[in-house]
Amino acid sequence: AAFVRRIDRLPLPVRSAPGFLVNRILLPYLLEAVQLLQEGVPPAIVDRAATGFGMPVGPVRLADQVGLDICLAVAEKLQPGHGEPLPALLREKVEAGELGRKSGTGFYRYDDRGRPLGGGGGRGPVDAELADRMIYRLLNESLACLREGLVADADLLDAGVVFGTGFAPFRGGPLRHIRETGPRRCRQRLAELERQHGERFRADAGWDLLSPPDTARQSMAAGDLPPPGHRPAFHL
Repeated sequence: AAFVRRIDRLPLPVRSAPGFLVNRILLPYLLEAVQLLQEGVPPAIVDRAATGFGMPVGPVRLADQVGLDICLAVAEKLQPGHGEPLPALLREKVEAGELGRKSGTGFYRYDDRGRPLGGGGGRGPVDAELADRMIYRLLNESLACLREGLVADADLLDAGVVFGTGFAPFRGGPLRHIRETGPRRCRQRLAELERQHGERFRADAGWDLLSPPDTARQSMAAGDLPPPGHRPAFHL
């Protein structure tokens, strides 16, 4: 822990498991973004839906930054446990050598300095349906990780996701967001998404572990949130 703090990182005890915590929770979110692209939604619109929710960077831009080949390798390792096929578009991009920013082309195209070309998402209201599809995949996976005991409790999971992924800090983490929104309301929305889009939105058994808001510890107080300009440590 002392070494981790010396390199300006926060230690988080996580049980050893494929993907640990951050990759496990990010993967369904990223894959849903790719699914939206495969359905014809422009990359900038997908990203704007996520940043409108409060994410620091859109999932399409993030995937390009990490490298689509790395995203595919992580997905192939973790996806068998989810029982669903990967969006074909991700593999097609990798096979075409379009690996993201490092190759000059991915879901976006980049100039010689690595800056995206034509990445503006325009103005106007954020598409809540797009945001829900990505964020509810992330919320559901967060509860799966809690159920599996990857971390000791909900507060540690929230802290890990906020500091590790940049998850909308003002929302306090995915589990805090569920409690603030209302577990019943969130579960109903997840059921709607399952009816519309299939089994990948099926509620994990971890939803049954949620404690009432008045008994939940509130460790993500304002003083615990990342400072302005905090750069999350992505681990894909």
